[in-house]
Amino acid sequence: MVRTIVALALTLTAGSALAQQAAPAGVPAPLPRVALDTTAGRFVIEADIVHAPISAGNFLKYVDGKRLDGVTFYRAVKVGDHFGFVQFGPDGDPKRILPPIKHEPTTQTGIRHTDFTVSIARLAPGSARGEFTISIGDQPSFDADPSKPGDNLGYAAFGHVVDGKDAILTVFNAPVSPTATMRGAFEGEVPVNRVTILRARRIPPASR
Repeated sequence: MVRTIVALALTLTAGSALAQQAAPAGVPAPLPRVALDTTAGRFVIEADIVHAPISAGNFLKYVDGKRLDGVTFYRAVKVGDHFGFVQFGPDGDPKRILPPIKHEPTTQTGIRHTDFTVSIARLAPGSARGEFTISIGDQPSFDADPSKPGDNLGYAAFGHVVDGKDAILTVFNAPVSPTATMRGAFEGEVPVNRVTILRARRIPPASR
């Protein structure tokens, strides 16, 4: 009798532990997070693979392939106090760059360019590769706007900086050269001293 009670107690304890480990039904899995260690400190991006699977998945491919290790923030556009954006990526390096991806407009994903939103820069829709933009302040001009003529699809937003925002603001507020360009572009937007991404790796996602 005693043995039966002990065995039953152990079974109930094990079952309780398993129930605690299993995700409750209907609760979505946490989104993947990436920590980027830079010469200005660490920041963390949460990639929304649910609403922007193509763009977020593309970012994670760059991370998993270690293609962002050693790249720099090569552009900082400061329109006003806490209003503009910064940009980082392989800068077209053929050894790092991946094929272009299908464009996911904000009207499709529902992810708007609010403060510290991460998106992928592009020229024509469907040309985006691995140049990533972080909005400083709300940037509705980066969102798709079907009411406008021509190319109105904006950038593809896919995630947010969820930790280490001070590191991003360090990049944003650093001095830029008034004359330097990148292949004739971005005059007045090229940092004097570029911040380098030393390492980009996935980290455990946030618990829900």
